Amino acid sequence: MSARNRTIPAALAAAALAVVLAGCGSSGDGSGGGGAGASSAPAVPAAAKDDALAAKVPASVSADGKLVFGTDASYPPNEFTDTDGRTIIGMDVDLGTAIAQKLGLQAEFQNSQFSGIIPGIDGARYEAGMSSFSITPERTATVDMVSYFTAGTSLAVKAGNPDGLNPDDLCGKGIGVQAGTTQAEEVVTRSQECTSQGKPAIQVTELQQQTDVTLALTSSRIVGMLSDSPVAAYAVTTTNKAVEVVGEPYDTAPYGVVLKKGQAEFPQAVQGAIQALMDDGTYKAILDKWNVGNGAIPTSQINA
Repeated sequence: MSARNRTIPAALAAAALAVVLAGCGSSGDGSGGGGAGASSAPAVPAAAKDDALAAKVPASVSADGKLVFGTDASYPPNEFTDTDGRTIIGMDVDLGTAIAQKLGLQAEFQNSQFSGIIPGIDGARYEAGMSSFSITPERTATVDMVSYFTAGTSLAVKAGNPDGLNPDDLCGKGIGVQAGTTQAEEVVTRSQECTSQGKPAIQVTELQQQTDVTLALTSSRIVGMLSDSPVAAYAVTTTNKAVEVVGEPYDTAPYGVVLKKGQAEFPQAVQGAIQALMDDGTYKAILDKWNVGNGAIPTSQINA
């Protein structure tokens, strides 16, 4: 996984606070609906089907009329469960729903541990993955990825930064990350650099859900967390500013929709759908709804 400070509407912040403090991420299917936890902004109109793009979708995907996404619904505001504990909502969900609509399909989001999504795509459990996946050479070696957003990594700490953390020196500190993310890889490398310099290793806490990492920070089980920049910024608002972000986001990289390799024109169909949503204003409306518009990119690209 692997943008920026933003203001969350009060209704969204209150609903998401319950999600974060509960450390939830319970299983269930969801669609791109709004629900009580969604932004107070007007609902985004349904995207019109593009017949030419729909024709590029493999029959193995389109036969049941659905586009099944794997997602880890513990990463607000990108993907998380609404206050009913079941419905999956967020920026990725709204955008994935619009992509499916462009292709003449109905989006279905299935909750999964983040580390299980790409194996689930390889095993045909999911037809796509949309869960704040940063595009990396390691991932594109095994799957195709279609870009749609950009984010960096941020360091979040307790308000007032009582431990004096900064992103450039985390040696000996208790840092939390979500398993399977680029931050989980980064913190291992950082820790090795610490010990090679004769400094104490980073005390890493790796948890399966981002909501649990945030909870570990607010309950003082760790002193800092590394996460995608929109997620860290969102945690500031959903904890009533019990958390703050230190410094600026770094290592900015694009997010991508994950697709299984070898599916003919399917990547072109998804890329075309995203670009069409960018061109007609739907993309901007979705990002603005979740107050993450500064992560917008002008052009979608296939990374294979």
